[in-house]
Amino acid sequence: MKHTRSYILAVAIIAGLIMASASAGAPGAARPEGAAIGQYPAVIFNETPVHYAQVNGASLGYRDFGSGEPLLMIEGFGATMDNWNRTFIGILASKYHVYIYDHRGMGYSADNQGNSQGNAAPSISSYADDAAALMAALGYDSMNVYGVSMGSSVSQQLAIDHPTRVLKLVLDSSTYSVRIPETKILREFIESAANNSTLSEGIQEEARANLAWNGSFDSLSGITKDVMLVVGTNDVMTPEAVSVQMAGQIKGSWLIRFKGLPHVGSHYAPIEYGENALAFLGMDQSPLNR
Repeated sequence: MKHTRSYILAVAIIAGLIMASASAGAPGAARPEGAAIGQYPAVIFNETPVHYAQVNGASLGYRDFGSGEPLLMIEGFGATMDNWNRTFIGILASKYHVYIYDHRGMGYSADNQGNSQGNAAPSISSYADDAAALMAALGYDSMNVYGVSMGSSVSQQLAIDHPTRVLKLVLDSSTYSVRIPETKILREFIESAANNSTLSEGIQEEARANLAWNGSFDSLSGITKDVMLVVGTNDVMTPEAVSVQMAGQIKGSWLIRFKGLPHVGSHYAPIEYGENALAFLGMDQSPLNR
C-alpha cells in the first residue's frame, strides 16, 4: 500500500509540474474537496461504506452516491476510487446515481483468480468486461459511463465490446493507444512501471495491460453512442491533438477543451468539469422527428 500511494503521488506531482504557476489560478482549484458548494452536496469518501461485487473471478469494491440515472466512473492508471476529486463526484451525484470502484488488484478490489495460478493477466478488454459485469451485478442493463485516462481506454473498449451496456459516454484525458508518437511521455512513464518490483502487482498489471493494448482507433467509428471528449490544453500525457483525432472518428461527438489545464483536469477545476459533464449527460440529443 505504501508503494501504491507513493506512485500515485508521483503521478500527481508530474501533473502538477505541467501546470506550474497556472494551477494556483485554475478555476475551482482552491476549493476544498468534499465541501458543499452552492446547491451541491458534500461527498466524504471515508464515511461512505465500501460494498463488494463478485464479477469474473474478482471481488470489486465500490461506493455509490446520489440518486437518479446510473453513472459509472472508471478510474485511471495507478489510481483508486479514493483518488477521485470529492467536489467533482459530489456535483455528479447531485443529478445522478454515481458509482465509483477499483479495478481488480487495486485498492479495495481483489483478483481472486491470481495470475500465479496460470490465469491470463488483466487486459484493457478484461477491465472492460469487469465494468460490464459490474453493471449487471448492480442490477443495471446499461449505465452512463465516465472514463478518465486509462479509464477512458477501458471505457472505449467497453463501448466497442459491450455497446448495449453504455448509455452516454464521457472520455476524459484520452488516447486510443499509448504507442502513438503523441503519447511518448505517457508511454515512457507506463513502461517504467511495468516491471518495477517496488510497485504493487495491481499497478504493474495495469501498466502491462496498457502496453499490450492494440488500441481502438479503427473501432471508434463504430461507436454510435452520444460521446463527449474532454481534455486540458496543457495535457502532455494525452495531448489535445489526440482527442481531436478521436473526435473526428466518432460521428456526432462533442469535444471540450479546457484552456491551461493538465491531465485529469477535474482535480484542478472540479466545478467546471462537473458542470460540463452534467450539461452533456442531461441534454436530450434525440432527433426532433421521432
